[in-house]
Amino acid sequence: MGKNKKKTRRDIVHVRYSTETDWHHEFLTIVSILLPVACQFFMSGGLRGIFNTTKARITKVDQNSKNKVYFKDVAGCDEAKQEIIEVRNLFHEARKCAPSIVFIDEIDAIAQARGRGGSSSGYNDERESTLNQLLVEMDGIGTTAGVVVLAGTNRPDILDKALLRPGRFDRQITVDKPDIKGRDQIFQIYLKTIKLDCMPSYYSPRLAALTPGFSGADIANVCNEAALFAARTEEAQVTMDHFDAAIDRIIGGLEKKNRVISKLQRRTVAYHEAGHAVAGWFLEHTEPLLKVTIVPRGTSTLGFAQYVPNDNLLMTKEQLFDMTCMSLGGRAAEKILIGTISTGAQDDLETVTKMTYDQVAVYGFSEKVGLLSFPQREDSFETSKPYSSTTGAIIDNEVREWVNKAYERTMQLIEEHKEKVAQVAELLLEKDYCSGFAYATTVGDWLIATSNKSNLPRSNLPPLKAFFFLP
Repeated sequence: MGKNKKKTRRDIVHVRYSTETDWHHEFLTIVSILLPVACQFFMSGGLRGIFNTTKARITKVDQNSKNKVYFKDVAGCDEAKQEIIEVRNLFHEARKCAPSIVFIDEIDAIAQARGRGGSSSGYNDERESTLNQLLVEMDGIGTTAGVVVLAGTNRPDILDKALLRPGRFDRQITVDKPDIKGRDQIFQIYLKTIKLDCMPSYYSPRLAALTPGFSGADIANVCNEAALFAARTEEAQVTMDHFDAAIDRIIGGLEKKNRVISKLQRRTVAYHEAGHAVAGWFLEHTEPLLKVTIVPRGTSTLGFAQYVPNDNLLMTKEQLFDMTCMSLGGRAAEKILIGTISTGAQDDLETVTKMTYDQVAVYGFSEKVGLLSFPQREDSFETSKPYSSTTGAIIDNEVREWVNKAYERTMQLIEEHKEKVAQVAELLLEKDYCSGFAYATTVGDWLIATSNKSNLPRSNLPPLKAFFFLP
């Protein structure tokens, strides 16, 4: 920590308020209030969010003030390796350079709940001592005037409660992945660095709509990959085709057209993906098709269909049932048109199983289980389930019954439209790829023309859904 080069506001890449997106508005507003009066009091705050949401970047704020603000950034994993004296030196230096900002990234490395994980070890003792010293420094017993302490983590659930009490990190700001407006603004920043055949303002809204669920780092990766695709083909400018290829690579993995697969396997993949597409096309509560391809990608993916979801924050029982049917469309198409089933539906079945268990055991959709909720906590160390074996048997039977009901409906739907499934499959066998527009030309208009499908809002989109065919 002590070896980090001193930075002033002017050294922090001149990130101005206007350069950042509205997505960071809450954090920037708070800092803009703190900095002019930072010499008067001690403040602290925490940034929480999943990985790659630029928690560290948005702390680099440059306000329109003539006074310099000293910025000190440290990593929690580095701090855990140092002696307690380093924590004292850090805050001593921050007070001496006040007004100043101390940012501790990945603070969970030193601030896990004490006693967590059972018996203590030498490392745990050192970490807890470091945490205790940090708490002492933040208590304000000494002079802390003019110091703003910020921290970032993607595991707020494991932080020590003493760190979150009033006067410490009592103000928590959740940094989510950007919505479509935020992605548009981020794309505009990165697109300025590459040569395009059109203005960045032409590409940014289109790319934002094609990348729901992407973080700022993902967007930077898209632009970088698109530029690499253009360089490989020795083209002077980056086009939309390059961006499409870049997005496909990030979602599905590296394209492997040279992978040798038999004609039967390729045909099975084509009918499987066509089954997903057709099932989703004729179901009311499903998302519009973005693209479907049977080009092998990554280590195991032989094909996938992508759908652009809407921005529903709440899902109904009918919506989830239709999504289950669409997930089973690939298996149903294999059964009806190929005459046999393959292991390619593994990913679909995992999705269906989890989705149905959530409906029965979490959302209270089952009349037999009742208005009970048993959410599965990933960070829980409990081996026993929070319900009896009798209730567990009821849940299992309900899930099996619901999945069978959805599969029967999907089989009827594919049987009714098997000619269209065959048309889409043959198109995929011929071209390896089918866009939503080409699909609409082949299959026809949506059956539910007046449903939400035809008028989807494009804000706050959840992560892009893709059905992968796994061999």
